[in-house]
Amino acid sequence: MTSDFLKRRGLLIVGVLAAAGAIYLTRSMWGGGATTAQAPPRARTVSVEVAKAEKKPVPIAVDSIGTVTPISSVALKSRVETTIVNVHFEDGARVKEGDLLFTLDARQIDAQIAQAEGNLARDRTQLAAAERDLKRFTELIGKGATTQVNVDNAKTASDNAAATIQADAALLDNLKVQKSFTLIKAPISGRISAATVKVGNFVRPADTTPLAVINQMAPVYVTFAIPQRVLGDLRDAMKTGQSSVLASIPGSDKSESGSIAMVENTVDPTTGMATVRGIMNNANEFLWPGTLVNTKLTVRTEEAVVVPSVGVQRSQTGNFVFVVKDGKAQVQPVTVGRTYEGISVIESGLAGGESIVVDGQLLLSNGTAVETRTAKAGA
Repeated sequence: MTSDFLKRRGLLIVGVLAAAGAIYLTRSMWGGGATTAQAPPRARTVSVEVAKAEKKPVPIAVDSIGTVTPISSVALKSRVETTIVNVHFEDGARVKEGDLLFTLDARQIDAQIAQAEGNLARDRTQLAAAERDLKRFTELIGKGATTQVNVDNAKTASDNAAATIQADAALLDNLKVQKSFTLIKAPISGRISAATVKVGNFVRPADTTPLAVINQMAPVYVTFAIPQRVLGDLRDAMKTGQSSVLASIPGSDKSESGSIAMVENTVDPTTGMATVRGIMNNANEFLWPGTLVNTKLTVRTEEAVVVPSVGVQRSQTGNFVFVVKDGKAQVQPVTVGRTYEGISVIESGLAGGESIVVDGQLLLSNGTAVETRTAKAGA
């Protein structure tokens, strides 16, 4: 009897606890008939970064790879057959026009000059004697003391002596010119290469290797190619002086600016590119002949609406941006004309002054509520 009593008591306790739990779960239904209203869920807000669409001058530029070439380059060669007596420069030095670079052996030419001067002095003496004879015979012919033949012969001898003197003077001048070739001077200012000859080497005009090469360093040319579609705009810009070119060495933060010197008169039919040559002042010799450089040709500058390129999104229907208006993001289709240094030029769709989402676009759709923060400068 005791065990049955305990069993019934346990079942009773379990039943009471189950009833109490059911009453607790259904308290909202029997608690005086009053109900508690549930608060509506809060709309989702996305934090985004925005930047202003600006209307400002934007250059029309073309990037290319160019080569630095000297405006003038002179290969020095000997014009006489002789030996090197002295070298007056250090390899790779900067030289000025007129600087003495090489001295060649001139002893043989000096001897020839002395001989020519002696011949000239002798022939001048002979001319003086022929002129005296001509004068004497001319006086005698007036007195009837000589014949006309003697006068004519004296006149011929005087003319021959004068012609000989003229030839002697020309030969002497030529030898002096030859002697000037033994002093090789810099014809232009620039940087000179290493000398290929040393003191004592024999040189001659037939040598194919130059004694040294001088390259003009300032100014210099930068030669590069542009697409033929830009050629018309460039030619128009050159008439008004709007075009310019900027050259920089890859990996360096230095650059050199200049103007367009010329445009080649033909377009390469195989590539559709036209060769352009810019002239750079290069006073600090930053651009070295033969260097490959990055060039940026600025054809002209025009007013346009621009936005950061990171704000432009792409879809199957075209480009668009998210414009923030009244705390919501709105899809705005745009037409992108071109890009320039991280910004996109908008041809249509924006008027300037709009707030454009540049970060957080992946969480947005048309009409999404947003909380904005301004993009940092230079971002």
